[in-house]
Amino acid sequence: MTLILGLTGSIGMGKSTVAAMFADEGVPVFDADAEVHRLQGPEGALVAEIEAHFPGTTSAAGVNRTTLAERVLGDGDALGRLEALIHPAVALARAEFLAAHEAAPFVVLDIPLLFEKGGWDQVDKIAVVSAPADVQRVRVLARPGMNAEKFARILALQLPDAEKRARADFVIPTGGSLGETREAVSGIVRTLSVPRRKPGSST
Repeated sequence: MTLILGLTGSIGMGKSTVAAMFADEGVPVFDADAEVHRLQGPEGALVAEIEAHFPGTTSAAGVNRTTLAERVLGDGDALGRLEALIHPAVALARAEFLAAHEAAPFVVLDIPLLFEKGGWDQVDKIAVVSAPADVQRVRVLARPGMNAEKFARILALQLPDAEKRARADFVIPTGGSLGETREAVSGIVRTLSVPRRKPGSST
């Protein structure tokens, strides 16, 4: 049976970099954020629905993510309506991914809000990427369109980093060198690459 490793972490912690490291190791990775980008892109299946619910947030180029974020952040009802559009579509793509890689020793599901949205019950193990708060803040505020107020609103929607680390099976440090982070990833790959026995198997 294929083991499912959930990869998560708060904004600015380096999750995308770590996901790429797993892929470099030959591990199949499902990137939920990348799937959302695809669904909201120029040919995305959700563009028309998002425009219907949030007029003025799309164009021929797809969804304007900055405009959409400004519309839903801080508005629980609006955020809920957006998630009701996105989550089923991402879940379908994830199921197709898992079916395609059922022979792999393990796969990685890159899930940004794994703890916040209940995704922990969909995985066998959890890896949390983590960096010191000051490093996180510098990274996030360097992003285009980001400011301290928006950062604070995003953090308010996320489980604190300390709690995520406490609930993780693996913690991947991203506040030091890339080499240190890569070694942590390689260690997890070595640990999880032993094929799992099927239930009832005696070998």
